[in-house]
Parts: sequence; C-alpha cells; structure tokens
Amino acid sequence: MLVKKENARNKKPTVIDVAKRAGVSKSAVSLVIRNAKGVAEATRARVREAMDEIGYVYNREAAGLRSKTSTLVAIIANDLANPYLAQVIIALETRLDELGLTPIIVNINESLSRQQSIVASLKEYNVCGYLIVPAPDTSAEWMQSLASNGSAIVTMMRQIDGGGAPSVMPDNRQGCYMATKHLLALGHRRIAFVGGVENISDYQERRQGFIDAMAEENVAIKDGDILPGSTKRLGGKEFTHELLDKDDSITAMVCFTDVVAYGVYGALRERNLRPGQDIAVVGFDDLDDSRLLAPSLTTVRVSAESLAHEACRLLGISLESDGEGFQSNHKVLIGVELVVRDSTPALNDI
Repeated sequence: MLVKKENARNKKPTVIDVAKRAGVSKSAVSLVIRNAKGVAEATRARVREAMDEIGYVYNREAAGLRSKTSTLVAIIANDLANPYLAQVIIALETRLDELGLTPIIVNINESLSRQQSIVASLKEYNVCGYLIVPAPDTSAEWMQSLASNGSAIVTMMRQIDGGGAPSVMPDNRQGCYMATKHLLALGHRRIAFVGGVENISDYQERRQGFIDAMAEENVAIKDGDILPGSTKRLGGKEFTHELLDKDDSITAMVCFTDVVAYGVYGALRERNLRPGQDIAVVGFDDLDDSRLLAPSLTTVRVSAESLAHEACRLLGISLESDGEGFQSNHKVLIGVELVVRDSTPALNDI
C-alpha cells in the first residue's frame, strides 16, 4: 500500500490536471503552453497559476511525439479559383501562424459530396479546428454533427442557420443596398441583379439588399431582372446576353461579384456596347484587378484581412471552450464600403 501511495505522489501532472485546476478546457491549456497570441490574458493567468500550483512542466519533445497534428486547422475552401477567397486565405495563414496553428487548405469546388468526404478524412488526422466556406446545400444537421465531435468550427462568407457554429461574413445586404442606391441616385431605373447561386446565404442577402433599395424608391423589378445561377466570369457573360436579348432597356447592372462583372464587361463588348458608357456596372469584393479595368470598376469593398482576423479570433475563442463558446446563431458582419470609380455614369450621360 505504501508503494502505491508513493507512486501516486510521484505521478506527473497532466494537461488535463491543469485544465481542471484552472477551470478551462484542454484546448485552452494547449494554446497557453504554445504561447499563442489569441488567448485572453485572464485565461493565460489562470492556466499559468494552475501549472505552478500542481507543478506541471511542459515537455515539448514528448508533446511533439504524442501529437504532431494537434495544431492543425483545416481551411475548407469552396472555390480556390475565386480570387477574393485567395486573398482571405493568405490573410488566414498569417493570422493562424501568429496563433501557433498550422493551416491545411483543401478545395471542395462547391461540391457537397467532396466537402463531406474531405472532412471525414480530416477527422482521422486530429484536426483541432475548421474554417469552412460551406458548399451549397450544406445542412444544419451535418454542421451539428461536426461540432458535436468537439472540433472548433467557424463558417466564413456563408452562414448555415442552426448549424451550431459561429460565422463571419461581409455585410452582404448593406453592400448591395448601397450599390443599388448609388445607381438609383444617378437616375437609373432599369437595373438588373446578375449572378450568384440561390441556395447560399450570401446570395440571398445581396439579392435582398438590391430588392430593398429598389422598393425604397418605388422602382419596379420586372420578371427576368434578377438572374442567378453562377458565380463565374462565364456566368456573367451568359447572363448579360440573356438579359439584353429579352430587354434592351436595362441601363445598369449590380453584379454578385467583381468576377461576374468581368464577364458582364466581356459580353457588353461583344454586343458593341461600352461598359461604363452605354451601361453602368457595379461589382462586389474590390479585387485588385478591378481598379485596373478600363473603365475602372465601381464595387463594394470588403476587407479580406478583417474577415480573416475575425474568423481566427472566433476560432481561438472556440478552441478555448472546446467548441462551446458560441450560440449557433452567432454572426459577425464585416463592414463594407462602396468604392465609386468610372463604370457607373449617370443615366443622363448614357
């Protein structure tokens, strides 16, 4: 019996012991041990005090052998061909590095089945968190199942209602509302909303901003003035031809993204129309190339750095609380700014 007591006294304290003493999660203790920058000072102080009280000593070499993937964060990208998402991912990598976390980037190409299979595989590699731009038709049940495993999850750009994860996205409604009000103030009344996919939240929000602005000015939206179906340049091109073949009274277009607007530019030129002179065009995202177009594109600016910073901040909080730091409807909106350039002439100048 004496031997057993002696062994109990000599047993080295563990991360679990520290977490219990400090009243925090194991993930929070791990973040403090790695000296990650995203941990609240109060949490950091409690963990360090608990470590001192129970005599915990961190063995970095042993920890590395035990779990080489405990700092992995999966970035699930819906479409790496999207240049705005590429900007966000670059910013995410920088911020995750500051937090002592290592990103894994995977592209699901807007495929729900690929998203499900990729995440199923990642679970085998002890991924500690997920930053996800969900594929269209992602269900709340699937998100809840992922969250129930104790993983830290943040959705970006899109929200899955009832999914059990916080989300970070641009103020999509406000952005398209401002873009449409700008065109209305310039005298335009035949305005179309072009691009986007109906079963994603950012489309619904941007479309609503367009509708709200038109309704405020009592301007009718005709059947066919709203054309969803694609987020690609080719989609913008095809929609423009479809729209103008049916109704050539359109004088302005609000585009789902800058990429869609680039397609609109191409289609207008194929019809011997001049973007920014014969038809006004507004984009969304403010990509670097948008200021270099001829004419330069009026667009809604969304800071990729701000979006990435907020996503990583929420991820850090979720890691500290083992995924229980938020209610399922927690949403952070990133502010937007209308950048007026040469592509939006007044109606009288057309």
